[in-house]
Amino acid sequence: MQSYTIGQAARLLGVSPDTARRWADAGRVATHRDEGGRRVIDGRDLAAFSVELAQSGTDEDETPYTSVRNAFPGIVTAVKLGDVAAQVEIQAGPHRLVSLLTREAVEELGLEVGMRATARVKSTNVHIDRG
Repeated sequence: MQSYTIGQAARLLGVSPDTARRWADAGRVATHRDEGGRRVIDGRDLAAFSVELAQSGTDEDETPYTSVRNAFPGIVTAVKLGDVAAQVEIQAGPHRLVSLLTREAVEELGLEVGMRATARVKSTNVHIDRG
């Protein structure tokens, strides 16, 4: 399972590292130490927290999340595989993006809940880039 440092998690959540650290210190998201002694968050825990955070709204002292050139870096929060098609959900700060793509594409990218991905939006199409 992929883990994220506090700084990486902050970027994915669209907040400052200090805000992410305060949330971790307050127990809002679970952390543990990696082999190098850094505090990290498991990908699945971060995915669940990002959905919870988006549903609860944002605090006034947080910097709003903005996209650059229609790219939404975030974390995969759901993958639903069918026989031919698949649905992938990404939480990018306060933005929830859903992409319908082939099962083959999801498998080739190795997409799973908790991993970093970038949703690229053009018109009505959402394209997913791995990590």
